[in-house]
Amino acid sequence: MSSDGDTTARPPSTETAVLPRPRGPLSLLVLAVLAVGFTLWASQDLILPVLLAVFLALIGNPIIRLLQRAHLPRFVAALVVLCSGIALALLLGQQLVQPAADWVHEAPRELRTLAPKLQKLTKPVQEANRAAENIARAAGGENTAKPVQIVRTEVNDPYKSLAATPMLVASVLAVVLLTFFFMVYGQDLQRHALALLPDRQKKKLTVDILQAIETEISRYVLTISAINAVVGLVFASCLFFFLGVPLDEALLWGTMAMLLNYAPYVGPLIGIMAMLLMGFASFEEPLRALVPATIYLGLHTLEGQLVTPIVLGRRMALSPLILILALMLFGWLWGIVGLLLAVPMLVCVKIVLARLDGMDGWARLLE
Repeated sequence: MSSDGDTTARPPSTETAVLPRPRGPLSLLVLAVLAVGFTLWASQDLILPVLLAVFLALIGNPIIRLLQRAHLPRFVAALVVLCSGIALALLLGQQLVQPAADWVHEAPRELRTLAPKLQKLTKPVQEANRAAENIARAAGGENTAKPVQIVRTEVNDPYKSLAATPMLVASVLAVVLLTFFFMVYGQDLQRHALALLPDRQKKKLTVDILQAIETEISRYVLTISAINAVVGLVFASCLFFFLGVPLDEALLWGTMAMLLNYAPYVGPLIGIMAMLLMGFASFEEPLRALVPATIYLGLHTLEGQLVTPIVLGRRMALSPLILILALMLFGWLWGIVGLLLAVPMLVCVKIVLARLDGMDGWARLLE
């Protein structure tokens, strides 16, 4: 090159132009979301046993780790935890089958006796509605034609329940077996899955995410389960000692309160309605009939506003709006099981977003 100054050699630039990330059309994104939602709904018979098994394995993992510290092999520790859980469930179910069957058998008669009590309470509202109808009829003329009523009949098929029983038993057995295998071989499955990742940085990030999910979700699920069990036990004790409800029936309502407490907002709302029906069906005095629902509401308020925030702290805080939307979505997709799994899955999503670069804002959005 010449030495004129305007023709000096320059090293080649190592900077490359960063192209903008291609964005797909909005219609494609909507179609993808609809396809995922339809897949989750259509494959629920396959997905729900796996998710329930993971959920139960996360509850048992902290107990298994404690047993391993006592020099117990993981296989034996998982077997002990699973057998103890099944025995506890069978023992509780044996105590609850008879009162549940009695309530199912006596429900029509109790509802018939409940109707006059509710009519006394709603008599002012009925009189106001009747007066409004008279005013509207007088203003609109003498047209008193009644609307057409459509009566639908449903034929009970005994073979439908008979065919559904083996499927239910198979689903329960699948959940039990998957829970045991997740407890025993879950760590090996994670290790082999991590070996498939080629990048060491991705492996480290994935290990961090998986460890955080296992630790936080296990702690969350176990803590919530313990809190819900205490709520159910205290509620059953209040019904037994203060209202004179029989012990087996009190345990039935306490178990119902414990299970409904896994679904925030929706579960307690159903529980309050059930306690109102139970109170009016069991007690003659209107004020005494409101006591079970009042006790349930007080326990739920104390647990939701004081106990759970103190025990779990702000790490597991979730936005009420996002929580309601998640409950609606998973409840619509998977029914009652979706309501039970909505909160742990939302917590899992929050943990993953908090560990990924650039996703902190989305994690804060869920708080």
